[in-house]
Amino acid sequence: MTFKDHFSIESPNYARFRPRYGRELFAWLAGLVSGHRLAWDCATGNGQAAVPLGEFFDRVIATDASEDQIRSATADQRVEYRVAQAEKTDLEAASCDLITVAQALHWFDLPAFYAEAKRVLKPEGVLAVWSYNLLRIDPAVDAVVNRFYAETVGPFWPAERKMVENGYRGLPFPFDEINAPEFSMTTEWPLDALLGYLRTWSASKRYQQTLGQDPVTLIEDGLRDAWPDTEKPIQVRWPLAVRAGRRPS
Repeated sequence: MTFKDHFSIESPNYARFRPRYGRELFAWLAGLVSGHRLAWDCATGNGQAAVPLGEFFDRVIATDASEDQIRSATADQRVEYRVAQAEKTDLEAASCDLITVAQALHWFDLPAFYAEAKRVLKPEGVLAVWSYNLLRIDPAVDAVVNRFYAETVGPFWPAERKMVENGYRGLPFPFDEINAPEFSMTTEWPLDALLGYLRTWSASKRYQQTLGQDPVTLIEDGLRDAWPDTEKPIQVRWPLAVRAGRRPS
């Protein structure tokens, strides 16, 4: 599988508008492993998982196949960013206590990535992957966003999006699986932040490239009408679908 770069063109906005994961997720992940010397955050994007991992691990190596994403990533003294594909890295064998993949597993050549993960994980090391689908704000706002997702830009989603919609259920996962508690991301956004986030969707970009129009402009008025108070931020929540497992013996 060749690298499918859906996000480099939106790297600055991706870094600005993508939500942040909660500390409780990383605390749980750190509690799964006995060693905390090195974590590898694969397909790091803007570093939104790599940076909070640094609170719990001595070192974090964060890789992404996109040079533009690495250039836009959040600098942190505990995180070393590298350009590398998920399926082939220069990480040492049996060097990682934890590997994380946030909202990116569906882009990988899974057999090749799993082989690389097993190669670089320590015995009893853990691979954790997660995804998030549609956000939840308010019933009226959600209805506008859901129609936009399914109808306006629906035909422009890559086929891999189905894996995200299914929460990675049904995908092969050749690790000794660990039951994960429920996690979600939450933030408070004004309406303009939601509009910016919708523009980072790969389907929104493909719509614009194909039809020559920003599709978000088609729903701006509807979102403003549905927004409870356009002068104030409102809580936004994304449920996470988490799968984690230990390196098999």
